[in-house]
Amino acid sequence: MTKVIEADKGFKVWWHLTRPHTLTASFVPVLLGTAIALAINYETINFGLFLAMLIASMLIQAATNMFNEYYDYKLGLDNEHSVGIGGTIVRHGVAPKTIMIIAFTFYFIAMLLGIYICAMTSWWLVAVGLVCMLIGYLYTGGPYPIAYSPFGELVSGAVMGMGIVLIAFFIQTKEVTIEAVLISVPSMILVGAIMLSNNIRDIVGDTEGGRKTMAILAGRHNAVTILATFFIVSYLWIIALVIFTPLSVWALLVLLSIKKPIQAIKLFRAKEKPLEVMPAMKYTAQTNTIFGFLLAIGLLASYFL
Repeated sequence: MTKVIEADKGFKVWWHLTRPHTLTASFVPVLLGTAIALAINYETINFGLFLAMLIASMLIQAATNMFNEYYDYKLGLDNEHSVGIGGTIVRHGVAPKTIMIIAFTFYFIAMLLGIYICAMTSWWLVAVGLVCMLIGYLYTGGPYPIAYSPFGELVSGAVMGMGIVLIAFFIQTKEVTIEAVLISVPSMILVGAIMLSNNIRDIVGDTEGGRKTMAILAGRHNAVTILATFFIVSYLWIIALVIFTPLSVWALLVLLSIKKPIQAIKLFRAKEKPLEVMPAMKYTAQTNTIFGFLLAIGLLASYFL
């Protein structure tokens, strides 16, 4: 047993601490916002700004995950039997202070990248960036953590989904258009879906820990129905935009990802134990990733073809 524990005290533990499966929630919106900018404005892309935005977004997401790790431990929600890749404090002995130092270091690097982005575009983004970072901390920190309320999905979707898409669009175009807002809606919904799937898995433990998440208030069966609705609306939204707006038919490439949400819902309906529904969470995250990539590819195809 000792050898297993020692083996886990390497890079793998630190990599798990960032919760890499959630990083697509920050990577894909940046790519999508940049693709929208190219497709709508038909201008060249500033790759320096793209990379700075991409790295900053992923750092903020990783730091947010670490805050979640820290406060879940402090509030007693994580223990050695917790399911998932969280719990590095209780399972691997990582010092809580160390996790917070790394999280704030990530925030500092993201701030430096943010200064570069603002210098190249608009200093108004300072306020936007600070709000995003504050929400990242308050998601599980502070006296009233957002993640413990029914608004976790809404806030995470609005900030990590739509917000990042529109910021990525703005730094390339110096404006925010109604077209960009409309195309970013599915990104907002699917990021919220990732959080909802996580809360469905943890519904028993979160209830015992005093959380009041959407999944808890709605009940497990209804929460899975809400998740299915999130998926359905996301696909129908793109279809509607293709029919009723100038959005290219190439955007319908997102339909190639429809197998993943179906798998997620089927598994959530068939199983209830946290360990058994872990793949359903993976399918939900993959839906967000593949949907976003395919939509970005469709937009780029409309530009180049």
